[in-house]
This record gives sequence, C-alpha cells and structure tokens, in this order.
Amino acid sequence: MKIAVLKETAEGERRVAASAETVKKFIGLGATVSVESGAGARASVSDQAFADAGATIGDRASVLADADILLGVAGPTPASLSGVKSGAWLVAGLNPFGERARVDEYAALGVEALAMEFMPRITRAQSMDILSSQSNLSGYKSVLDAAGEYGKAFPMMMTAAGTVSAARVFVMGVGVAGLQAIATARRLGAQVSATDVRSATKEQIESLGAKAVFVENVAGIEGEGSGGYATEMSDEYKAAQAELVSSHIAKQDIVITTALIPGRPAPRLISDAQIASMKPGSVIVDLAVEAGGNVEGAVAGEVVVVHGVKIVGHRNVPSRLATDASALFSRNLFNFLSAFWDKEANKPVLDEEIGNAIRLTQGGKVVSERLLG
Repeated sequence: MKIAVLKETAEGERRVAASAETVKKFIGLGATVSVESGAGARASVSDQAFADAGATIGDRASVLADADILLGVAGPTPASLSGVKSGAWLVAGLNPFGERARVDEYAALGVEALAMEFMPRITRAQSMDILSSQSNLSGYKSVLDAAGEYGKAFPMMMTAAGTVSAARVFVMGVGVAGLQAIATARRLGAQVSATDVRSATKEQIESLGAKAVFVENVAGIEGEGSGGYATEMSDEYKAAQAELVSSHIAKQDIVITTALIPGRPAPRLISDAQIASMKPGSVIVDLAVEAGGNVEGAVAGEVVVVHGVKIVGHRNVPSRLATDASALFSRNLFNFLSAFWDKEANKPVLDEEIGNAIRLTQGGKVVSERLLG
C-alpha cells in the first residue's frame, strides 16, 4: 500500500496534506509513503523532516507511480495526475460543487475521488472533519486580520492620559469559525456580540461571554439544516434580520461574517447601505468571500475601502496559518484512513455510511448523489 503526498499547485496554497507525525503513523500501519519534493516547504516542513519520518522523496512522476492513495489539500488538476493508476484513491478537499467539471475528469482518469468536505457531521467522524479544523483557524485569523486593519486598540485601557474604549466586535454566523472568532475577540479584550439563524447557538454565544443578538417571534425560520449546517431563511426572517442587524451594525467597530450554505452562494448579510451606516475606520472581515461573499462590495483576495470602511476579503484563510492548518488537516486525513484500515488487507476499507457520503467517483463514473441529484 503506497501513499503519495502531493505538492499543492493551487495559487496561494501553502498547506500540505501530511506531516512528519502522520507519515510515521502511516508507516506504522504498514504503508509506504512517498512525498513530492518541496510539498511541505511553505508549511515549514522540510523534505528532510519527511525523510527522517520514513518517507521517500521524489518528483511527481515517481511519487504517483503505483500509488494506491493520493493525499492532497486542494484537488489537483487532472492533467497533473498523468500516470496515476486506475482505481487509486484521491483523498483531499475537492470542492465538488465549485469544480464540478473537474470531478468528471477524475472519473475519466479512473480515480476514486473522495471529497473530505463531504464528511458527514456525525460523532465518529468529528476527528476526520476538515471543515471544522480549518474553520477553527479561520475564525481565529479573522480577528487578527481585523486587528491588523483596525486603527485602534481592542481592549479598554485606563491610562493617565485618559481612557481608551473597548472595540465593539459583531460576529455574524456562529459555526466553528464564528465561535472561535468570538473567543479570540474576547481574549483580546473586545466587547463582543454575535448572531446566527440557528436558535440553538444562543447559549453557545452567551457561554463565551458575548451578547446574543437574535430575531425573536418570527414564523417560517428554517435555520437548522441537516448536519448542523445553516439553510436558507424565509423571506419574513430575512426582513426581520435585516432590520435588527441594521440598527446594531451601525454601532460596531468590527464585523466578522462567516455564513456559508453548502452547495449554494453565500447569503448576503450586509448591504452597501448598512456599510454606509458604520463609522469611518470600521473593519469588516468576510470569511465567505470566495463563495460569493456575505458583504456587498467585498472582493476576493483584496482589502477594499467602501464608505470609509475597510472590507477584508482574504482568500484561503487557513493557508495563512499554513503550519498549524497543515498539522490539523493531515491528522484529519490520518484519522479517516486509519479508522478504516484493514490489517489483513493492509489497506482501508470504507463502510457505506461514510464511503457513500464522500465518494464522488468510482469505476469511471460520477456516483455522488449530491452531484447527480
């Protein structure tokens, strides 16, 4: 059983899908591991560190040759997989909805593509969930990015020259990223409030010491979707939320938006008129900018100024913390493969629940119901 670790080729991608730790663990299971030269360089993992862990180092052709499992962070281009053997597993974040045509090409190559972002949110799969591990870091980094753009201090400061007021931070969307953003902003001394369409998050917000801002007594709310994800809201809810947010957002110094709906464009949470109501020098960080953005006027990959408000739209935020993001991502992959490792066969054998959830292609065909439905 040969496991190949590929060097990422996507623009701006600094992460790597394995660590010295997981290489040792895979070898301990009975696999051999081959790492493409330079794969970990941008995540501060040297070729020597991989070699010391027991991996062989080579160019892409030698790494792909006879590989049974390919590990990646982002889906590699099908053209870069020339020479891969039919039936090999590709285990990575494959962006199935955004790269639908690429999925067809994986099928044509005979690769069995396994999309880690389709991992079901069930108890036994928590340690395999790349979305949660990477979102946690995104939430943390969003606050640091906001602090870097904000021209004032976060905590209240009592000085001989006078008092500096605490920054007001408003987090919109309280999933994994939002909760970490709340916790980080609180640690920096900000006055934090947060909102979400799922009523169950109110207690979580308050447990972190933040103020919960919620629409009350509105019919037709469908906020809680399957697997803990948010879903599309009713028109009545959207109107009530817009009114509530408009009055609250005008008082904020920093707003962080994190709302995503799988397979659909990110919901629009902040309008141009709401941005105009904010104080000059305020900052908005849009973590959903690559999915269309929660904020009107946000630009993917740029920091823009609208009505005197900075709107931060960094791409691939977890990659901005490449070392830790890679360590967590690689553990997700190891936890996944090791959970299904058959010692006698010396390979992982998936069960139906998780296998059917994450498998995109098999036997030269696209088989994912989420893509075919």
